Amino acid sequence: MILIDYKDPRPIYEQVVDRFRLLILNGGLKADDKMPSVRMLAMDLSINPNTIQRAYAELERRGYIYTVKGRGNFVSDTDKFRDEYRTEIFGRLDEICDDACKAGITAGELTEHIEKRSEEGEKRNKEGGNGE
Repeated sequence: MILIDYKDPRPIYEQVVDRFRLLILNGGLKADDKMPSVRMLAMDLSINPNTIQRAYAELERRGYIYTVKGRGNFVSDTDKFRDEYRTEIFGRLDEICDDACKAGITAGELTEHIEKRSEEGEKRNKEGGNGE
């Protein structure tokens, strides 16, 4: 379900948060789906259960999951998060476009690059990658 990149300088719990966040946002996990148990995920990833617990606490704090006492963790309804994430992405893209224009990169070059990256991402997703 998720993979840890030990070359990534970020703490492992942040990687777990980001991987689940993307799975939730792209529909890999849907509203009310049960999250893997802390113990099972820790065993699968060969990491300390406290790390998973910290990641789940952060996901819950951000509203991506909720806890049902005695039953586990579940995915929240994330439609609003999807919209917020799209807005964030387009905001970052606006900044990049502004920088590109200042550097003399044409709209055609930007479009070509975006189309190429989009095709590569779609191909990775079809092959089972996460598009990162």
